[in-house]
Amino acid sequence: MSKITVEHLHRNACVYIRQSTPGQLVHNLESQRRQYGLADRAKQLGWTTVEIIDDDLGRSGGGIARPGFERLLAAICNGRVGAVLAIELSPAMVATGILSSSSVDWSAPSSSTRTESTILAIPTIGCCSA
Repeated sequence: MSKITVEHLHRNACVYIRQSTPGQLVHNLESQRRQYGLADRAKQLGWTTVEIIDDDLGRSGGGIARPGFERLLAAICNGRVGAVLAIELSPAMVATGILSSSSVDWSAPSSSTRTESTILAIPTIGCCSA
């Protein structure tokens, strides 16, 4: 049974791409390939509009502005996002309460009604409603 609905597919899929350090950008090209490949996966799942958010490549989460993450959150809260695809959850995603880790109760109400109908797709977890 698919958690993806027509409502999800009428909104954008966002692929959030991030590596924390400049060194990872140079030495971990396989991770980049896998992350950018999530755009193809979104299309296979039925999305026609896929936005890649890679503004935060090479930015550590510790006290550094992450404009890509802020843009992602704004799009989710504005109801423009049907799915977020990422290789893994960053601590910032978990800390917002909008995107939760697999250990959190997915049925708990989220902090915004707009986020309740956003799918979070992470290859190691699968598709979950945020």
